[in-house]
Amino acid sequence: MTEQKLLPIDHCRHLAFAAIGGFFGGYALLCRGGILGSSQTMNLLELVSDALFGRGSSVLLHLLCLVIYVVGVMSAVIVPHVFHVDMRRLSPCITAAAAIAMGFFPADMPPLVALYPVFFSMSIQWSTFAGARGFQSATIFNSNNTKQASLALAHYLCEGEREQLTKLWFYGSTLLAFHAGAVWSWLAVKWLDVRGVWGVLPQLALAYYLVLREEQAERVLTPAQIREQEVLGEAEELVEEAQELVEEEKEK
Repeated sequence: MTEQKLLPIDHCRHLAFAAIGGFFGGYALLCRGGILGSSQTMNLLELVSDALFGRGSSVLLHLLCLVIYVVGVMSAVIVPHVFHVDMRRLSPCITAAAAIAMGFFPADMPPLVALYPVFFSMSIQWSTFAGARGFQSATIFNSNNTKQASLALAHYLCEGEREQLTKLWFYGSTLLAFHAGAVWSWLAVKWLDVRGVWGVLPQLALAYYLVLREEQAERVLTPAQIREQEVLGEAEELVEEAQELVEEEKEK
């Protein structure tokens, strides 16, 4: 299998954003009270808990967090519809602005409030980049990526289908990229403390470059050429499977 087949440009772009998601996940845990700033599960649970215990001010903070997240998700649809802006380009710029601002937040700032920019920017990233290579995959958390990688491995072990290896490679590499980003956040925080959030800026520059490369590839190829490449890829896979069957028959 060639390098191009292993890592096409959309796969590279996907891994770059997964590493960014991992970076913010690690940074939030290390510097902002152990709060995961990329999803709403914990925030909503704490909102309900605080409401039950009558903690009014905390409920408002969690409620505002939810509003920010929802606005981010909706912005990924409304902004390009109204202003005809390419969200694939805008999303990393918003994240960069969020990271720069967060580097100036004091260390003793309320953790949830300090992560408001993350809730906004990561919800936009999640809504803008839904996957690659025909696979649906989030770049800001890993529950479904872990599930899909596990299912692909199980199906391959039980049925021996080669396409399951492709699926396993995609979701497995996404998990690796995400946690590589988390490791980088640990190093950045170790060197720069709360300003370690600026360590994500080179990652964002790389992701933006890959977005441009992907756009360039899409402009160069016509729909017919794209379909032709897909057919050729499928034909190559069929040839490989036929060769394997021939080899198996010879061994018998």
